[in-house]
Amino acid sequence: MTKQDLQSQLKDAMMAQDEVRKSVLRMLISAVTYFEIQKGGAGYQATEEDIMSVIGTQVKQHRDSIEQFEQAGRQELVEKEKAELHLLQAYLPAQMSEEEIKALIDEAKSATGAATPADMGKVMGYLAPKIKGKADGSLVSKRVKESLG
Repeated sequence: MTKQDLQSQLKDAMMAQDEVRKSVLRMLISAVTYFEIQKGGAGYQATEEDIMSVIGTQVKQHRDSIEQFEQAGRQELVEKEKAELHLLQAYLPAQMSEEEIKALIDEAKSATGAATPADMGKVMGYLAPKIKGKADGSLVSKRVKESLG
C-alpha cells in the first residue's frame, strides 16, 4: 500500500459519497504526510512498512478515543470512532489469535529464559518484531505479564 493507493481510494470514496471512508482516508493521508515530514521532509516517501506503522498508530488512537467516549457517555462519538476503527483495521494485516499470541509468548520465554516479571523486557524485546502490525501491543504486554507472574 502506498500513499498514492490511499489517494486513489479517497477519490473513489468521494465519487461514492461514502462520508466515513472519505473521512478516514483523509485523516490517514494527512497522518502519512506528517510522518514523511517528520522523517525527512518533502523528499521522503513513506514505505509500505511506514504506512502500516501509521495505520497502527491511528488504530491505537481510535481505541483510546472509544474508551474515553464510553466513560464520558458520548455514545454517538463511540459509534463514529468504531466505524472509523473498522475501516482502519481493514488496511492492517490479519491480527493474530489469542492462541498464536500465547504460543509466541511461550516461545519467547523459552528462548530468553524468562521466568519472573522482571524478565518482561526480554520477552517483549523478543516478541516486538514478530507481532509488529499483527497484534495489539498492549494486549500482548498484558498476556506476557499474566504469563510471567
